[in-house]
Amino acid sequence: MSYGQLTYEQRCQIYALKKSDMSQQDIADTIGVSQPTISRELRRNTGERGYRYKQAQQMSEDRRTRAVKASKMTPEMIQLVESKLRLKWSPEQISGWLLEEHEKLLSHETIYLHIWADKASGGDLFNHLRRKGKAYQPRSKGQAGRGHIKNRVSIDERPKIVDEKGRVGDWEIDLVIGKGHSGALVTIVERATSFTVSMRINDKSAHTVTMATITLLTFFKDMVLSITAEKYGLQKSLGE
Repeated sequence: MSYGQLTYEQRCQIYALKKSDMSQQDIADTIGVSQPTISRELRRNTGERGYRYKQAQQMSEDRRTRAVKASKMTPEMIQLVESKLRLKWSPEQISGWLLEEHEKLLSHETIYLHIWADKASGGDLFNHLRRKGKAYQPRSKGQAGRGHIKNRVSIDERPKIVDEKGRVGDWEIDLVIGKGHSGALVTIVERATSFTVSMRINDKSAHTVTMATITLLTFFKDMVLSITAEKYGLQKSLGE
């Protein structure tokens, strides 16, 4: 089972397809979500006059507004979160499910931090994370000068513990170039947990890539021990 948050456009589609007497499974297949997602949407966001997309969107937004205070990782919350992690739910899915089903506001970042703390104490929650993002694509030799990192250290001098993935805080950064070189995607993966963050950028300049990196990792700055860029070496901390 998985959890998916619906967009306004998808709710418009659900409304139109339901009007044509299409089954929940067929609606799910058409808009690319699971059947339980459709069932839950109809159950929670149907009013007295039936399912209407504007009303459904407003009901969903109202639940989010009510959940303005962030929830704490109480023992009960931890048990609930860990049960979903062991079912292979992603932290993003769990965060969305808690908000929609229980009106509990718990960020996916908080869940990732719990996973990392669990790993540091010998736990196995990180084994249940699903790797996201594209595989690394080797760059041509002609592009080797792009994205030079100031004060870099050769990848050959990288500490062995980074290769062993024996700690949390070692990251790998990559730049995925868009079709026709129209923009790019900065992706950063934490090696031990496979936690991935990404951001689309409009150009590939060193300044733009650097600012995207800082933006993506600022929340996790206390857990950044190293950043590796294949071909470009190792930057030991965000501050360098």
